Amino acid sequence: MPKRALEGVKVLELCQGVAGPYCTKLLADLGAEVVKIERPGGGDAARSLPPFFHDIPDPERSGLFLYLNTNKLGVTLNVTTATGKDIFQELVKQADILVEDNPPQWMTEQGLDYESLQEINPRLIMTSITPFGQTGPYRDYKAYPLNVFHCGGEGYLTPGGVENVGRPPLKVGGFLVEYDSGLSAAIAILAALYWRRKSGGGQRIDISKQESLMALNRLDMVRSANEGEVITRAKQGVPYGGALPCKDGYTVFITWESVQWDRLVAFMENPEWANDDKFEDYADRVKHGELLNALLTEWLVNHTQEELYHQGQATGVPFAMVYTSKDLVDSAHLKARGFFVEIDHPKTGKVKYPSAPYQFSETPWQVIRPAPLLGEHNEEIFVRRLGHRREELAKLGAAGVI
Repeated sequence: MPKRALEGVKVLELCQGVAGPYCTKLLADLGAEVVKIERPGGGDAARSLPPFFHDIPDPERSGLFLYLNTNKLGVTLNVTTATGKDIFQELVKQADILVEDNPPQWMTEQGLDYESLQEINPRLIMTSITPFGQTGPYRDYKAYPLNVFHCGGEGYLTPGGVENVGRPPLKVGGFLVEYDSGLSAAIAILAALYWRRKSGGGQRIDISKQESLMALNRLDMVRSANEGEVITRAKQGVPYGGALPCKDGYTVFITWESVQWDRLVAFMENPEWANDDKFEDYADRVKHGELLNALLTEWLVNHTQEELYHQGQATGVPFAMVYTSKDLVDSAHLKARGFFVEIDHPKTGKVKYPSAPYQFSETPWQVIRPAPLLGEHNEEIFVRRLGHRREELAKLGAAGVI
């Protein structure tokens, strides 16, 4: 089996939901060994979130949990108990990285703050992911993904376009802010690992979900800070073109440049309306964007996504297709790249999963194991790794420790 990029790096995860588990999933996919700690009995809250395999609610069948926790080992441990704290500290001694997503004061209240853990492992990189960071007046505020999304400024600009100015703020689908925060944390951890190789010491990483999302709109933020201009939806989105209906769904195209507009007109076989003075130059087309989109749509609905994409691209017009999830799974391109892979899980059997958006020539992405069942690796970690006796596990379970 070929080596993996982060082989030998040991990660301890004390997280639930999406952001923290996605961060450690990225590290696990790069080859790090991730030990996921879940609370006894219920486990990660993501286990209770849909979609479920075959629509049967089951903590071992949540598609969200299964995706986020592939390639990880899983144990159950109650770190609020005295014995649980001792076992947790044993794990920390062996870890390179700890990722946690608890409220800012919680780890301190448990005696598991960075300063305390650094004493037993000076090389530890501890990453904390919270809605508003470890400092500041909002540090103790609680927030769901919906709250954080709008606190990051993205909701104010969504959906973009003049036609949407009067609509209420809108959160985009899924867990964008959570995934983006997890990605920010993973990048920061890789930098800390590099720095540790040079310095020998660990460090604390403070990740704010709000600030992670704000990074998506850096240009808008600095314009407000330096020019006093508040960007609105009227200045977001595409003035004409963009996502418009076609014969079998939607297509996307943008013609910022005059040469692209000329090519589009030629591609449409020079309709008479295209010579109207209203569409003479870019400024005119922007001014009459709503009318222009109506005329474009009349032509587009007679053509399929495939026709527009392939024939339009061939003429130099930047067309793209609006894919559904089924389109992506059936994509010949993604099949050729092997993007979707089958992973065999004891509760679902073989199911297709997304793999990784990169391909290494020397340290390829690999499926090492499916997402863990709740407490699946308790014996492997607590007995074989830490040296506890097998008969202890039953007592620890009865006491609510594991």
